[in-house]
Amino acid sequence: MQLHLSSWPEIEAYLQRSTALIVPIGSTEQHGPNGLLGTDAICPEVIAKRAGDEAGLLVGPTFNVGSAQHHLGFPGTITLRPSTMIAAMKDWADSLMRHGFDRIYWFNGHGGNIAPATAAFAEIYADASFGRIGANGRSLKLQLKNWWELPGVMGVCRELFPVGEGSHATASEVSVTYFAYPDAQKHVEMTPKIAPTGPIRDADDYRRRFPDGRIGSDPSQATPEKGQKIVEAAVKALIADFQSFASGD
Repeated sequence: MQLHLSSWPEIEAYLQRSTALIVPIGSTEQHGPNGLLGTDAICPEVIAKRAGDEAGLLVGPTFNVGSAQHHLGFPGTITLRPSTMIAAMKDWADSLMRHGFDRIYWFNGHGGNIAPATAAFAEIYADASFGRIGANGRSLKLQLKNWWELPGVMGVCRELFPVGEGSHATASEVSVTYFAYPDAQKHVEMTPKIAPTGPIRDADDYRRRFPDGRIGSDPSQATPEKGQKIVEAAVKALIADFQSFASGD
């Protein structure tokens, strides 16, 4: 069930049985010469949608622009300042909480979002604490989960890509996007075959260190078939993890 394809009476009815939902959160940034700019938003979005359809979970609209300043050396990247992202996440959460949602599971596809999302959680919890006057009701609960950290998912990725998975523009994430959008596949020869690794700093430094955008990866290995295997494993794990989150204190 998708929030943005539902009517308000349907959401009101959903809240009678559950006050939990999934919010996919990602980024719009370069992913090497054959990766889609929307990769980090597409991966959590497609996994969450399939999990929602299969298990009747509510999935919010994707927060698809994150904190990615270090990718601005590549055309097409869009980023938020960390402070802007924190404020935007808080407004999303405040809007949902206004309607009665008190279990918000942020399903992440971009490592650069972790620090600002964690700071946003601190701001949201602080407001909840200051706003409660001797209340003993059910407390707000937030969670940030990276899709690749779901139980069993990295095992599938390592099995499919024992060499050249890397840490950015990875073979696994590109495969997931190709499974979601097979007509968007790009066939590019990688030189070198496996990209270098190193630190991430500002945008110009990044472009100098990683001229084609990859870090430690060979995403030419990506295929829709491999992406399907990853998505199937992730959907199963997401359903179990979200249900545990939604039901727990």
